[in-house]
Amino acid sequence: MHTIIHPLSPARRHLLEEVSAAQPSHLKPSYDCRELPDAVVLTVYVPGVAATGVEIEARSPDLIVTARKAHFVRVNWQALHLEGAQRDYQLRLRLGHGVDYAALTAAIHNGVLTVTLPKRSPAEEGLRARHVA
Repeated sequence: MHTIIHPLSPARRHLLEEVSAAQPSHLKPSYDCRELPDAVVLTVYVPGVAATGVEIEARSPDLIVTARKAHFVRVNWQALHLEGAQRDYQLRLRLGHGVDYAALTAAIHNGVLTVTLPKRSPAEEGLRARHVA
């Protein structure tokens, strides 16, 4: 039995290009967020990322963590469809206005990034509410 494989029509080729272009350029890493009485501790798992590749951006009430892997090009490089596995990480979280983004601390060890965000005191929250209203 013979099988005839028809090439994709131009319309289907266009749809296939749109789907591949719609794939995100970053992977969403695994993470754990714990609320303590005085702080919020965020643990982000970013294997293959060094401390120089981590960027933390706070846009109150959002926290954006971008972790870039070191990309090495080997001398005997060949395309092996590893592009998806070598993508950088990006995590966007809405933590609210109850944390002090200016006082956050971060540390990375063996691909585990720990971000500690201290909570605002109730007096600071009341003062902020008066200024907003």
